[in-house]
Amino acid sequence: MPASIETPTTEAGLLSSLVPLQTALTNHSLYRSIHSLEALHLFMQSHVYAVWDFMSLLKALQCNLTCVDVPWTPSADPVSRRLINEIVLGEESDEYQGQPLSHYELYLHAMQSCGADIAPMNALLASLASGTPLDQALAAIPSEAAAFVRTTFQIIATGQPHRIAAAFTFGREDLIPEMFTQFIRNLDNQLPGRIAPFRFYLERHIELDGDEHGPKALAMMRHLCPTPQHWAEAAETAAEALEARIALWDGIHTRIRSS
Repeated sequence: MPASIETPTTEAGLLSSLVPLQTALTNHSLYRSIHSLEALHLFMQSHVYAVWDFMSLLKALQCNLTCVDVPWTPSADPVSRRLINEIVLGEESDEYQGQPLSHYELYLHAMQSCGADIAPMNALLASLASGTPLDQALAAIPSEAAAFVRTTFQIIATGQPHRIAAAFTFGREDLIPEMFTQFIRNLDNQLPGRIAPFRFYLERHIELDGDEHGPKALAMMRHLCPTPQHWAEAAETAAEALEARIALWDGIHTRIRSS
């Protein structure tokens, strides 16, 4: 957050401070540049890494706010514990065509259905599974995606639940504008079946974020920010996450325009 802008110390101040960044995202020229299936492929082949690292934000919160150890002991904040476990259920084990599926796995399915390349994403996970350090493994993915993921894991590394929750709550998929979803609907009509899983992914996120996960995440923020200092730090991290998303969109936009 620029030094000239006073850091907000309340929920209302945080929400107000983020409006310019959220507006910049929803009005980003990236969306207007995606006017073909090929451009959509380029978008998805970078955006998939943000879908993947979102799951790491989610699990970092679950690790911080619940007990995932054996023997089990009750975590300190039962309200936040319930909220994050409910969100995990929807994100990690949602349903698609009658089958349980994480939103990351649904995104991969959507990529395959429309012809986008999932091999680099799979290669990243294989590299991590073999013990390659994250920063080294990220060298093989699109540069704009690598920068975004590094920011996410820097936030996770703070170990501070209110900062991690701020990135989770304010920096993610509720920033998809109607113009983009309308384009996907039109493309789905032109290519029946091939775009349907991606359309479902987008519409499902809009539904969950608006009706369930967004309100639950905000309620969780209120429990994690008992002091003005917590709100100030949350605002700082939320702005950092949104700025990273804008940089990701800038990079993908440049990639599409250069193709």
